[in-house]
Amino acid sequence: MARKTAKTLPGTLADKRAKAGGKTGPKTQVKTGHKTRKGDDPSHYPLLGRALLGIDTPKSANVIFWGLAALCVVLFLLDFTYDKHGHFEVEHIPGFYGIYGYVMFTGLILVAKALRVLIKRPEDFYGDKAVDSEAYPEDQLARIKNDG
Repeated sequence: MARKTAKTLPGTLADKRAKAGGKTGPKTQVKTGHKTRKGDDPSHYPLLGRALLGIDTPKSANVIFWGLAALCVVLFLLDFTYDKHGHFEVEHIPGFYGIYGYVMFTGLILVAKALRVLIKRPEDFYGDKAVDSEAYPEDQLARIKNDG
C-alpha cells in the first residue's frame, strides 16, 4: 500500500519544508521571508501573528505608505457624496476635515521644531552631577585590545 502524500501549495511553509528534504523536527530552520530563530515554527503562531509576518520587509514600507495614501484619497472623495449638517458654515466645504487635519498636523510639527530651539540644553548642562560624567580610575578599567 502506497503512502499518500498531501499536496502543498507553492510558497507555503509546508512546501518549503518539502523542498528542504521533508525535515520537520524542532531544529529545522525554514526561510519564509521573515526573520526566524532556530526551531521557531511560524505555523504555530496565532492568526494575527502569521498575518503580520511580512510587515518588517523593506518593500512593506512602500506598500503601507501607498495604501494609506490611497485610503486618504478615497475618504476625501467620499466626503463629496453626502450632505453634512455642521454647526459652522466652514464645515460644509467638501474635504474640510481632511485639509484641516493635514494643516494642523504640519503646524504641530513646525511648532515642535521651533520649541526645540527654545528648550534645548547643552550636552554638559548637568555638569558634575550628571550620571555619565563620572571619572573612573584608569587602573580599575578592564581595557581589551581589539587590534589583533
